[in-house]
Amino acid sequence: MKSLLLIPAIAAAFALSGCVVTPPSVRPAYVAPPGVVYVEPTYASPGPGWAWEYHAHYGWGWHHPQYGWHRGWR
Repeated sequence: MKSLLLIPAIAAAFALSGCVVTPPSVRPAYVAPPGVVYVEPTYASPGPGWAWEYHAHYGWGWHHPQYGWHRGWR
């Protein structure tokens, strides 16, 4: 009889336990280096993973950690 009472408690423990899922982390907005004026993007991000960043030679542009600079910047 006691084992029948444990079944719902065990089922509830399994049903209510689990992993906590958080949304994917978003990189914070890029802060311009001292003495550099921030320029907003003129077109939408090329895709996921691209961040609006400052390049010392080319200026502002979309950068991806794996693909480099959008539109040929290296």
